[in-house]
Amino acid sequence: MVDNNRPQVQEINIGQEMRTSFLDYAMSVIVSRALPDVRDGMKPVHRRILYALNDQGMHADKPYKKSARIVGDVIGKYHPHGDSAVYEAMVRMAQDFSYRYMLVDGHGNFGSVDGDPPAAMRYTEARMSKISMELLRDINKNTIDYMDNYDGSEREPKVLPSKFPNLLVNGASGIAVGMATNIPPHHLGETIDAILAVSKNPEITISELMEDYIHGPDFPTAGQILGRSGIRRAYETGKGAITIRSKAEIEEQANGKARIIVTELPYQVNKAKLIEKIAELAREKRIEGITDLRDESDRNGMRIVIELRRDANPNVVLNNLFKQTSLQTSFGINMLALVDGQPKVLNLKQCLEYYLEHQKEIITRRTKFELDKAEARAHILEGLRIALDHIDEIIALIRQSQTTDIAREGLMNKFKLSEKQAQAILDMRLQRLTGLEREKIEEEYNQLQALIEELKAILANEEKILEIIREELIEIKERFNDERRTEIVSGGVEMIEDEDLIPEENIVITLTHRGYIKRLPASTYRAQRRGGRGIQGMGTNEDDFVEHLVSCSTHDTVLFFSNKGKVYRSKGYEIPEFNRTAKGIPIINLLEVEQGEWINAVITVSEFNADWNLFFTTKYGISKRTSLSQFANIRKGGLIALNLRDEDELISVRLTDGTKDILIGTKNGYVIRFEEDQIRSMGRTAAGVKGISLRDDDEVVSMEILNEGDYVLNVTENGYGKRTPEEEYRKTNRGGKGIFTCNITEKTGRVMAVKAVTGEEDIMIMTISGVLIRMQVEGISTTGRNTQGVRLIRLQEEEKVATVAKIDPEEELEAAEAEDEAAEELAEQAVEDIDQNNE
Repeated sequence: MVDNNRPQVQEINIGQEMRTSFLDYAMSVIVSRALPDVRDGMKPVHRRILYALNDQGMHADKPYKKSARIVGDVIGKYHPHGDSAVYEAMVRMAQDFSYRYMLVDGHGNFGSVDGDPPAAMRYTEARMSKISMELLRDINKNTIDYMDNYDGSEREPKVLPSKFPNLLVNGASGIAVGMATNIPPHHLGETIDAILAVSKNPEITISELMEDYIHGPDFPTAGQILGRSGIRRAYETGKGAITIRSKAEIEEQANGKARIIVTELPYQVNKAKLIEKIAELAREKRIEGITDLRDESDRNGMRIVIELRRDANPNVVLNNLFKQTSLQTSFGINMLALVDGQPKVLNLKQCLEYYLEHQKEIITRRTKFELDKAEARAHILEGLRIALDHIDEIIALIRQSQTTDIAREGLMNKFKLSEKQAQAILDMRLQRLTGLEREKIEEEYNQLQALIEELKAILANEEKILEIIREELIEIKERFNDERRTEIVSGGVEMIEDEDLIPEENIVITLTHRGYIKRLPASTYRAQRRGGRGIQGMGTNEDDFVEHLVSCSTHDTVLFFSNKGKVYRSKGYEIPEFNRTAKGIPIINLLEVEQGEWINAVITVSEFNADWNLFFTTKYGISKRTSLSQFANIRKGGLIALNLRDEDELISVRLTDGTKDILIGTKNGYVIRFEEDQIRSMGRTAAGVKGISLRDDDEVVSMEILNEGDYVLNVTENGYGKRTPEEEYRKTNRGGKGIFTCNITEKTGRVMAVKAVTGEEDIMIMTISGVLIRMQVEGISTTGRNTQGVRLIRLQEEEKVATVAKIDPEEELEAAEAEDEAAEELAEQAVEDIDQNNE
């Protein structure tokens, strides 16, 4: 039989039970553990620690007590959790690198910025700090509500009076269930000034608060905040991110070397781990130039010394350290706090307003407490005054009474006194009957009456309450204010860009026909005289050759134009650097080029100015002009630069300012010169118009910008070249067939490049096998349009010129090299003269 008196099994929905139980757990974590109250900025554990310290009388002017005693009292009375959790919370409150204004005065080893743990609680001692006593001031004047502790044996405060805005001043961090808070610390003086401003002008805006009062977070470890946009976003929305950078200086030493001195770190950065990371980066050569690393920190302050090589650029090293180490960190602000027991994301003004409302309540309750106390005392004094006025009758009544109760009842009935007044008369000493004591009673009573009137006036006027709040805040500011530590760098870069980490230098970028790309410093190549043998500039496969070569800066944007009319972009420093003989990496590893697509034009851009244009020319002579600004935002997968007709290919792209002459040269030795404004500016995807009309079996090989006073340089596939003054090329209308520019013979081969030069440049000539020669343009002979030119580079059998590029000139040529090249020039000239005589 089933016993109906026994408990029965109850069926429940496990899904519903899990949801309910988890929600209960989540709310417990949110409300009772992880999030601070907006009024006092305290989590329960911190509030209980300070309350226990105050309850035990461990004030700032009293001796230190063992930490173990404090922790035991907290977990025994208020906080039913592990002792380590309580001790760790108390330790952080005593660390000058964790709290902007320490709330616990610790004595002993409380850890270090290097991450060293504190000593065990049995060794350390603590007491309240002076400023933490302001958080509990007036707590015994009925200013806050109390609640039962975990077992109902004690009472603990729900919130502290908090006579300064601790939530903003010391900040808070915590991870709850499904939410987290991370409020940075702030400067006490600035925060109090902001509250005073809100109390005087409730309509004040966040922008005005930021401009005149709270400029930004103020961390205990100082450092620098880069820019104000993150601060503004966090103050306006409650969420944002700021970048904190170490304070570092570069010192130049007498021996010519430089060193970096770090004196301040970002908030919550472990110094020992930071130094270990820097050493690791230097050891692995991920940051070049560091020769020594020392920690010279002492009790007087922090000092990390980073010694550098003589040839190292200290700014580049420092920026690399900012990029790759915690010398620069990001602090995510999430101003989440409990408002009436509910989590809420707050902006700056709301934090100040809620604190101000809390103080209004504190002052109101304290004033009521003091009013009740004053009225109670005045009530007693009124009874004593009556007794002194009728002292003989009262003495007689008391003498006639058999018991105290009878005497009390007699006094109450005869003189209309309350029970408390009657009892006070019975307790009155005979010395109060003297004239002097009577005067004291009258004086105290008058003072109490004035105080009662004042307290009632305060309760009746909110402005008086605000004035009291202001006076008390100003008094705290005068006592505890200090200098701001964290510097806010106005107009600073919010994040370090890669350009900041790369020294700006001239580089040469090469791209092969098969699509291998690399960069080298321009100083790799030294100028040689014309006719030299050249040096090996790139290692290539047997069926590959260098097709594009450009000179630019590491900080320039490199635009790659493909044969299909698409454009891709990269930064100069993003192109991998290899040694002189390496072939590089496949460009498909750098750009998202499609199958059957190759790069046919490469140009560099410093900035995308709308006043500048890109001028395009295709193999079939089609030209187009488009504003450079239309290419500022190029997707990773590239953009259409121009639409091509069937089987046409893009040959050349140049930057123009709208006032230039265009020179288009063909493989069979024809050129056309016309003003670029003959082609109107078109959209990015337009097809273009005819720039030159081609003859049979001809195609465009070059398109150049030709200025007055320039020379036209022709280089043929067999290594011959010449310079011709630009005045020999008359201007015509676009679309013509052009004029003859070079005498094409079997010895010279067809034209490979037509360049506009001034004579001050150097040129680089590369062959299909990768041999490279650099020469000065002024060393190339100047002849007329109908000549074939002179030999520029001596080629091996079946070797041809692959590409020609203009680069910046070398500033000087070593004397020994110049002598060798002069001798070589004479020998080569002799051979050339013999060849011409044989012809």
